[in-house]
Amino acid sequence: MPAENKASRRGRNLPRISEAELVVMKVVWEKAPVTANQVVNALENQRPWRPKTIHTLLSRLVRKRALAFDKKGREYHFRPLVKAAEYAHAVSRSFLSRFFDGQVAPFLACFLEWEKLSNAEMDELRRILNGRQK
Repeated sequence: MPAENKASRRGRNLPRISEAELVVMKVVWEKAPVTANQVVNALENQRPWRPKTIHTLLSRLVRKRALAFDKKGREYHFRPLVKAAEYAHAVSRSFLSRFFDGQVAPFLACFLEWEKLSNAEMDELRRILNGRQK
């Protein structure tokens, strides 16, 4: 990605997305373009939400400019305006800033103290860290 695109994305204010809205966003990120009924069907076994609740969450996400929609006949097809990776990066940066003064090493030390990682996960972390040194 060119540097100017990265810089412009960093400066972009991403919407605040609640935990419930994030559940809906994950479905849209995975299946877009997706209708409201498809979101309802995707979540019916995961959450005890009524269809009206999901419609409300979709409306909120549109209002927050996290989603857009195209009307096709009587259906609305939703698509994300915020990329999953972009949102994850912003949330991660915010978390690091709030709890670890923006420093990754203390975060990793804290995380590794409390979480049991498999050998495969440790190997993957080493591979990532070694790749960043080059």
